[in-house]
Parts: sequence; structure tokens; C-alpha cells
Amino acid sequence: MSETEEQQARAVARRVFAALSTKWALRVLEEIGDGERRFGELHRSIEGVSYKMLTETLRSLEREGLVARRDHHTANPRVEYSLTPAGDELLRLVHGMCAWSRAHLAELM
Repeated sequence: MSETEEQQARAVARRVFAALSTKWALRVLEEIGDGERRFGELHRSIEGVSYKMLTETLRSLEREGLVARRDHHTANPRVEYSLTPAGDELLRLVHGMCAWSRAHLAELM
């Protein structure tokens, strides 16, 4: 990998990490990781998140290529969200980090 490509990869990683560091991002990924979800379902299942913050979080995750938005274009608005392959892989990495933290909890405390 060239130096320019390495710099680009780091910049993308920083951008994704920034998107994930918000209060709701990992919670949203967890919920969508269980399967395709509608906005209302997500809002009901994530206690404390406002409509505005859920909308902003979903847009950010979609912009980063982690979440896919599917609009069914029906008379009643019906939009569903799912993980992209990259989002699914990232969620598996997050689960691995959680397992690591459990394994090293005494040291980390």
C-alpha cells in the first residue's frame, strides 16, 4: 500500500470511529444486527433516543457505509434499515472487543 493509500485508509478509519463514538451508534448497530428494522421499531427498542438523534445516527451510519436504507415507496411511508456487509463485519469485531474486555476485566478495572 502506498503512503497516499495508507493516509486515505487512516482518514476513513478516523471518520468511521468518529461516527461510532456517538452515544447511540453502537446501540443502533446492535438493534439492526438482529435483522432489518423499521424506524419506529428502532425508536421503541432504544430507550432514551430522540427521533432527531436516531435520524442523525442512522444517516451517519448510512453515510459511512455501515447501514443500508430501503424505502418501499408505499402510500404509508415504509423505510427499513439493515446492516451492510461492512456493518455486519464491524459488529462482529465489536462483539470480539466486548469478549476481550470481559476476558481482561480485572486488569482493565
